Amino acid sequence: MEYDPEELLAASGLRTDKIWMDGGLVPYDQANVHILTHSLHYGLAVFEGMRCYKSDDGRSAIFRANEHVRRLFDSAHIVEMPMPFSQEEILKACADVVRVNRLSECYIRPIAFYGEGEMGLSARGNAVRVAVAAWPWGAYLGEEAARQGVRLKTSSFVRFHHNSIPPNAKASGPYINSILAGYEARRHNYDEALLLDVNGYVAEGSGENFFIVRDGEVRTPPIMSCLPGITRASVIRILRDAGVTVTEQLFPRDAVYIADEAFMTGTAAEVTPVRELDDRTIGDGKPGPITLKVMEVFRAALHGRDPRYRSWLYYV
Repeated sequence: MEYDPEELLAASGLRTDKIWMDGGLVPYDQANVHILTHSLHYGLAVFEGMRCYKSDDGRSAIFRANEHVRRLFDSAHIVEMPMPFSQEEILKACADVVRVNRLSECYIRPIAFYGEGEMGLSARGNAVRVAVAAWPWGAYLGEEAARQGVRLKTSSFVRFHHNSIPPNAKASGPYINSILAGYEARRHNYDEALLLDVNGYVAEGSGENFFIVRDGEVRTPPIMSCLPGITRASVIRILRDAGVTVTEQLFPRDAVYIADEAFMTGTAAEVTPVRELDDRTIGDGKPGPITLKVMEVFRAALHGRDPRYRSWLYYV
């Protein structure tokens, strides 16, 4: 199939004026890397996904920016990647990219990776390069997802054991697992995949944490084979503030089949209801009352409407 890269880029909305790279802002077309970039070949990079929202007072704010940047540095520490910038410098870079590109709402992608130099698995001398890009990005799973809920399929691919790849590191290479699971689900006309861990318990979606509701209580898998999501932590706080019992507990997929409600969380996905798993309707097949309440409060927090959670906003 023939395609025009420039047309695809324009349609994607990714093109902006500037990208922060290795300490300064550069024009979009100059934010390039060499073909022998080590991380391109071996997948050793760490990254974050952050969102900036326009608050009701007209200012733009990055949601839980400090927590995201801290997790980026935690990820780098886990994979033994020395960061050449401080957390404060990366935080400022995120805000600068939003401002210079005149974005009131956007997705922000910081990434740290090994550049060109040595090759091979034992290479340790390559410089660590860091970049931050931002672009407009709407609903990750589609606008209808929040209103109707999504359909999931349990993937034939399983989440790796925590002693194979550390789940606390948001690293690039392991996302091959997520990509393959997502390809499989969408090829069979589902919206998203649900992955189990190596013992057959529910882990997470391809890019989202997972929650179920039964008899007014909420359960979510513990941090063993899933990423400790920033949105996950925010939702747990919102639920507990509302007096809802939240338990971090292993459960099999048939517990999802008989749940009253289910939903997924993530920076890109925000809070997305789940209406079906493996062709079994969950509850009455539409977003339930606890899910809807979480969505309402979370949305208010994102836009600065709930004073309890204003500390989560980093104004740019």
